[in-house]
Amino acid sequence: MYGMSGPHVIRGSVALPEAELVWRFSRSSGPGGQHVNTSDSQVELRFDLARTEALPEVWKERALERLAGRLVDGVISVRASEHRSQWRNREAAAVRLAALLAEATAPPPKPRRPTRIPRGINERRLRQKKQRSDTKRGRTGRDW
Repeated sequence: MYGMSGPHVIRGSVALPEAELVWRFSRSSGPGGQHVNTSDSQVELRFDLARTEALPEVWKERALERLAGRLVDGVISVRASEHRSQWRNREAAAVRLAALLAEATAPPPKPRRPTRIPRGINERRLRQKKQRSDTKRGRTGRDW
């Protein structure tokens, strides 16, 4: 496509391949006046995640696993209709798809290393509990 605001980068040097994106346009709901019935401003962007060669194999497996609920036959689709112009909706859809893939292909977080609670912290907590209970016990009016 000409004039698109550059390749939509997923992460690093990997970007959405323009050749593998399938665009569909339809009439959008919402405001728009007289123009609304004639323009196909809603955009649906489809990307075949299962058959793409643009993503590294590890990323692809990760994305297929994480986006399993959103995929239909290995294809992920994103809709955009918040803008009145088809052009801005295309941009929004492409950015949304890139963000979705970036999140889905991100490496899993490092496992948490269990740490011990320092003894001083535990002792201080117990000391404060004891103090509080003494304060409250002192409030009962038995020796008046």
